[in-house]
Amino acid sequence: MSTLPSTPRPSVIQLAIKEKAALYAAYIPLFTEGGIFIPTAREYRLGDDVYVLLSLPDDPQRYPIAGKVAWVTPAKPSGNRTQGVGVRFPHDEKSRLLKLKIEEILGGHLGSDRETQTV
Repeated sequence: MSTLPSTPRPSVIQLAIKEKAALYAAYIPLFTEGGIFIPTAREYRLGDDVYVLLSLPDDPQRYPIAGKVAWVTPAKPSGNRTQGVGVRFPHDEKSRLLKLKIEEILGGHLGSDRETQTV
């Protein structure tokens, strides 16, 4: 008798970003739907499902995101980067509105040359 492998449940990550500078460093505008960098020592693979509860600066609301790991920064990365994962937001209306909200918070910072956790 064979059993089908069970699909692992997506891990749940709570990410509270308290300052605009931290949001700037974590936000990933390169993804069409938007995305967020999450510092974590847990190992993920590209394509893993991740459920993120995101809190933004000066906003009491938590935003649920059912995203996918779109890149991995491994342990001891070069260039003093932080270990973690880049999570791509899903292609849906809630994510579109969240991306607009993040970009509204960041305003003119999006064009900045300041270094981020991403690229």
